[in-house]
Amino acid sequence: MEYPRRGPRPRGRGKEPRPMPIGDKCNPLCPFFRCGKKALRISRDHYRGRTFRTAMCAWIGDKCIGATCRFAYCEKRAILPDGRCAFAVKSRVETDFEEEIKRDTGPKIRGKLRIDEDLF
Repeated sequence: MEYPRRGPRPRGRGKEPRPMPIGDKCNPLCPFFRCGKKALRISRDHYRGRTFRTAMCAWIGDKCIGATCRFAYCEKRAILPDGRCAFAVKSRVETDFEEEIKRDTGPKIRGKLRIDEDLF
């Protein structure tokens, strides 16, 4: 017989954290965002009955500047060099292989590759 747990239930049981970009920019409140200096502090601000989370940098004592900081990194390695989140950037639609060959190659190259003209 299993006894019931005492204390509060674990929050978010069975849920895996998801990236939280703002638009396509990296968000310092994302569960995967980390600071190399271990200076990231999440604080809660209360204003007119609402609670807001704010990312603070304990190293400089001001708001975190996010992906533009030199010590910022992502656990999932999703921060791109320009500060965008790789999860938010839509992957480009890949075209059909024959269309790509047709667009990129000239008739002389097609002849050397011995590609059938009925494909084009």
